[in-house]
Amino acid sequence: MKGKRKMIIILVMIAILIVILLRNNLLKMIYPQTYQEAVKIYEEKYKVEANLIFALIKAESDFNKEAVSSRNAIGLMQLMEETAKDVARKNDIELNAQNVKEELLDVYKNIDIGTCYLATLLEKYDNKEVALAAYNAGIGTVDGWIEKGIIKSDGTDIEKIPYKETNNYVRKILRDYKIYQYLYDN
Repeated sequence: MKGKRKMIIILVMIAILIVILLRNNLLKMIYPQTYQEAVKIYEEKYKVEANLIFALIKAESDFNKEAVSSRNAIGLMQLMEETAKDVARKNDIELNAQNVKEELLDVYKNIDIGTCYLATLLEKYDNKEVALAAYNAGIGTVDGWIEKGIIKSDGTDIEKIPYKETNNYVRKILRDYKIYQYLYDN
């Protein structure tokens, strides 16, 4: 009995040691930088930090380029067709209006328009928290929250976001953003 117990303790200690040694590699499997080439292009073009783009893609589609939500948000960055058309029109991004869904399933086109939209929101709100809330809930909704004093425009009371989904969404992306920074900015 003592021999079995000792063996179990040794095996547990070896398993813990392996997990400690491989922790970052395991985390990188959970938090990949899939589509790194496309993200790098649009990070530079729109001046949006790659780690934030990766965290948003992870939250929106978990890197499934063919993702389509129940609300018909499309692709990696889960863009609504009307939002994509509007962003493309305002920023001279070529988008075939007759075939928007297919175009948004293209990795480069989706990351281009999604990152451009995120950059627009970051510029408008001047902070990540409120910009991410607007990406999820919509600009009109977030502007209304700010006007009514529900949340502050500086994002310091982001925990007061009244939509549970949006509240959790912002927290998740900010958490994942920090994990991406930890894993890839060393």
